[in-house]
Amino acid sequence: MHYTLTRARDDDAERLCAIERAAVELFRGHEAWPSYSGMSLPVDTVRELIARGLVWVAVVDGEVVGFVCLDTEGSADAIGIAEIDVLPAFGGKGIGAALLEHACAWAREAGYARVDLGTLADVPWNAPFYAKHGFTVADKHAPEFAAALARDRENGFPDHLRVFMTRRLAPLADGDWTAWPAPAKLNLFLRIVGRREDGYHELQTVFRLLDWGDEVRLRVRADGVVTRPTPVAGVPEEADLAVRAARLLAAETGTALGAEIAVSKRIPMGGGLGGGSSDAASVLVGLNTLWRTGLSEDALAALGLRLGADVPVFVRGRSAWAEGVGERLVPTRLPRRWYVVVDPHEHVPTAALFAASELTRNAPRATISSFVSGDSAENAFEPVVRARHPRVAAALDWLGGFGHARLSGSGGCVFLETRTHEAALGVASRCPGGFTAHVAAGVDPSPLLLARYRIEARGIVS
Repeated sequence: MHYTLTRARDDDAERLCAIERAAVELFRGHEAWPSYSGMSLPVDTVRELIARGLVWVAVVDGEVVGFVCLDTEGSADAIGIAEIDVLPAFGGKGIGAALLEHACAWAREAGYARVDLGTLADVPWNAPFYAKHGFTVADKHAPEFAAALARDRENGFPDHLRVFMTRRLAPLADGDWTAWPAPAKLNLFLRIVGRREDGYHELQTVFRLLDWGDEVRLRVRADGVVTRPTPVAGVPEEADLAVRAARLLAAETGTALGAEIAVSKRIPMGGGLGGGSSDAASVLVGLNTLWRTGLSEDALAALGLRLGADVPVFVRGRSAWAEGVGERLVPTRLPRRWYVVVDPHEHVPTAALFAASELTRNAPRATISSFVSGDSAENAFEPVVRARHPRVAAALDWLGGFGHARLSGSGGCVFLETRTHEAALGVASRCPGGFTAHVAAGVDPSPLLLARYRIEARGIVS
């Protein structure tokens, strides 16, 4: 049987929940049935995992017939199999095995040392199946499984029914593909407080880094060539910030190595979420590790500034108070919050906003204390964007029905801050047609820094 594996899309979510419900029926009559029958994957959770790139599907003749999703809530060097299901009619055809191996291969590219899961000990397509694929039974009372064990007990599983298993992953080697997150950012406020003699604007802002964004895959070449194998519509290779970042790093360090670069875009272009800058930062951080060029974080941030004002904050990987053109950064501890990010699908050109005659360019300077108190929460671009981009204005108006909706950067994406994950999911689930809503958490350190720590800790085998 021919099937293809690909990352899930947002509109796959309900289908995946239906596949899970069908697969659970196979446990009817088993001692675990009372627990399984009362469990189901919430569709909002599935959508969130899809948005973070943690779900892959198997497709047969255009129909999704199975899926695997990963869970990053374990220890720093491990990732979990949250769910893996195949429609019963397609069982026994190697689809589940292919999904499992695909997920493990990605986990290795992302620098994880192992993959963990919980499963039934006595069901042939559970523990015995995983054992055939390199998983071994682990001590479920070990500290790294404490959260998973607590979830099992909350779901009513007797301890004797379930086992936890783990699979050690081979270290990365030179020439392997590696996966690097490129997180989105929000501007929690943005003021323009002056204009410099060189024409650039003096800004004040707070960057908040998110756990959602693009993915940059890198593979080292020995011939010194930097290339992007897959074209990006509307972006010539020489104009691609990710490619420019690699070539700049190579020129500055004199390395004889090259790289292939592949970017999976999730951050909307022209959305004010820093997608291109984040991709460039991930290339700088990733290739500095893979090429073993040894530049410090300060040196990488300085290179990043030559590519764009937002690149340094992504290189440093910490939410920050920013001034200047956005390059003078003070790391800022922010409370745990979740965000509903709404994409109205309207590109907002940044250059036109900076050139707008109605843009306020001489706002009084804010302070960190005024931001913390809530007195500084505006975005200087919002009045201009509202007047010029009706879809963005409509998104702000809709989201404003739930609280203080704000524009991020120069738009066109807008966002709402919430105190709980559940509140964010509740708002996102009401998103009207024509807009797309994502739920993301504010994080420190960023996913990029965590990936760098993982890959550096494991090392690259020559």
